[in-house]
Amino acid sequence: MPKGKKQKLKLYYLNKIMTEKTDDQHGLTIKEIQMHLAKYECTADRKSLYDDLDALSVMGLDIIGEPEGNTYRYHVGQKQFDIAELKLLVDAVQSSKFITERKSNDLIKKLTGMASEYEAAQLKRQVVVQGRVKTMNESIYYVVDDIHRAISQNQQIMFEYMQWNLKKQLEKKRKDPYKVSPWALIWAEENYYLVAYDEAEDCLKHFRVDKMKSIAVLKEKRKGREKYENFDVAQYSTKNFGMYAGEEKDVRIAFKNEMVGVIIDRFGKEIIIHDSDKNGWSETVVKVAVSRHFFGWIFALGPEFTITAPKDVVKMFKNAAEERFKTLE
Repeated sequence: MPKGKKQKLKLYYLNKIMTEKTDDQHGLTIKEIQMHLAKYECTADRKSLYDDLDALSVMGLDIIGEPEGNTYRYHVGQKQFDIAELKLLVDAVQSSKFITERKSNDLIKKLTGMASEYEAAQLKRQVVVQGRVKTMNESIYYVVDDIHRAISQNQQIMFEYMQWNLKKQLEKKRKDPYKVSPWALIWAEENYYLVAYDEAEDCLKHFRVDKMKSIAVLKEKRKGREKYENFDVAQYSTKNFGMYAGEEKDVRIAFKNEMVGVIIDRFGKEIIIHDSDKNGWSETVVKVAVSRHFFGWIFALGPEFTITAPKDVVKMFKNAAEERFKTLE
């Protein structure tokens, strides 16, 4: 049999054919494999194809041959990701506010390339998320990469921090750039946040990554290790509503018994819940950063929730409610 022009790439094309054209429900006979190889200007006799399929198996591709009449039909069994896992990843990418529309399409295209053409059709899904606003910052991926690099190399970073103006344009929040020691990245409220130590104010702060611009990794070593070692990432994202910081306090929240799921979803199963003096109600004490966003969360939950302690937070909550209703008059 004459050699094709691209014979040296035969094993590569065979891997591509088996990955794209086969799965648990679809297989190819040796003759069909030869026909597909011919499209890539590759030729192969039956014996060499058996050897090539064995070679792919040794390389880690799960080649399965099943008898069909007088021949065998071959397909790829277990893949790096099965179809259910790929569907989950596609849904996560498509619904993520953090990932831009263009990058979402790029990532989904790469994910579908890991499935057969039959499975790829199942991945063309449309996840509908009401009110979804995708980020518009394409450089965010490089910012995240720079942050990870600075953390791994124990170095400080400098960057400009942006904010929106009424012209729908991003502008610098302050004239001078921020210089901080990065310690962690948090995924909260559908956004990426950097947790960093600000030496000038001797405290940990968080910054939305998609609003960071012109990041530079500095030669100076990070500071604030002692602060970060006493920092609980999980608790931080739970108690900071909308990632708006405020004074941390132990707040007692009362709620109707049937609404307990809302409390557990927000604060976790480890919280202590006990009966309230009011029939059909319960209470729990949680540590939160008291802010307008926290009060807004309580408002949004409706009359089935209220704050009962401490007194200063109850007063702040009532004042916030009065201000809100005055604004609406």
